[in-house]
Amino acid sequence: MPIFEGHTLFQKTALRNKAFCDQVIVVGNCDNYELSRADLRNAGIENYSEIVEACPRNTAAAIAFAAFAAEPSDILFVTPSDHLIQAEDLYASAVSRAIQLANDGFIVTFGLKPTKPETGFGYIESEGEEVKSFREKPDLATAQSFLDQGNFYWNSGMFCFQAGVYLEELQKFEPEVFQASNKAFEDAVDGRLDFDLSMRIPSISVDYAVMERTKKIKVVPSAFQWSDMGSFESIYEYLNEVGHPIDEQGNMVIGTTVHTEFTGLTNTILVQTSDAILVLRKENAQDVKKVYERLERDKSELV
Repeated sequence: MPIFEGHTLFQKTALRNKAFCDQVIVVGNCDNYELSRADLRNAGIENYSEIVEACPRNTAAAIAFAAFAAEPSDILFVTPSDHLIQAEDLYASAVSRAIQLANDGFIVTFGLKPTKPETGFGYIESEGEEVKSFREKPDLATAQSFLDQGNFYWNSGMFCFQAGVYLEELQKFEPEVFQASNKAFEDAVDGRLDFDLSMRIPSISVDYAVMERTKKIKVVPSAFQWSDMGSFESIYEYLNEVGHPIDEQGNMVIGTTVHTEFTGLTNTILVQTSDAILVLRKENAQDVKKVYERLERDKSELV
């Protein structure tokens, strides 16, 4: 959706990092690669390669595919495409430091200084650039205690490392993921992975597979402006800041110009697409994942 200063989040991610990267590797799936191609073309980015997953196998495998496609000494800067970041000097400084650490053989994550007791993010406990622990998404009281302690950072989901170092650590901790991912990558045809081979890859996140277990981990504490647009609450807050209309009770409509009235509701979001309507309280944005999982099981055509 090109609702971010006329760009999609995917385009903004690719354009933001052009200054740091020689090439773009897009790891997507068979349902959206045509969208990413169109986005890159419209953003004027021609020099890229793509790896098309036959089915989602989580982030440990997705990153492995990119690492297999690179030289072992290549520095990979891994970033999701649903982040809204102010690409200013603070961002450039954080990326530059991460590249330095990656050249020294470290696996680097970025910790963002929390601005509120957010329960939808994981946290990193650190002492300088040393990682002391990773924490799962906390309840509100725990998130507030993290904020009060001052040495906890939001886990951004962005990473930087040499391709070979990541693969070595993945092979050490999750040999089955490494081997099955390697087999699927080697048998890919024109960058498209085979479904049956892909289904043999254990589905595990990069955090569980490598980040929380490796001794080579470092964190770059970062102060650049960052928002994870992975929830409708984040999108609501962004759209509100840029002047998207809301009523007196804080209700917002996204995706349609049909006149809509809310009665007895506050801070409610109505999202309309061509085949579905979602109505949710802003504070319950994290529960959309449960809806998605149910639809994926019962009405997969909608997802």
